[in-house]
Amino acid sequence: MAYNIVLIEPEIHTNTGNIGRLSLATGSNLHLVKPFGFELTDKRLKRAGLDYWKHISLHIYEDIDDFYTKNASKKMVYLSSHGIKKYWSINFEEDLFLIFGKESVGLPKNITEKNTDKLYKIPLFSTHIRSINLANAVSVVVYEGLRSLNL
Repeated sequence: MAYNIVLIEPEIHTNTGNIGRLSLATGSNLHLVKPFGFELTDKRLKRAGLDYWKHISLHIYEDIDDFYTKNASKKMVYLSSHGIKKYWSINFEEDLFLIFGKESVGLPKNITEKNTDKLYKIPLFSTHIRSINLANAVSVVVYEGLRSLNL
């Protein structure tokens, strides 16, 4: 597996479905941290992932504490509009955990404050938006990581 894509409290089923499809296409694991803004049985989630959903390497956690307990020894980086460093400066390596926040507010403040040295952003070149779509953000970062590993 190339990467571990982590979505903390995802809210939009179609984003999660598309990210699931992306995780399968890139050989990545998908980690979903509850609570969700949808049901995993939602037809729209499955439609966004098409018939690939059953093949996704999926890990589900009851909350953020459960996630950190089960992955305490893993190398993690965090993606946030509050980051200073650009995502292309991440030291990409196999099995890296790429952590993204929920669509409405991003990562919780306590996480960004504890991990400023591992906080990266996707630069925006317009003052008219705060962020890009979560599924697009995950795609940009994962494929940059694959490129950097020459995969």
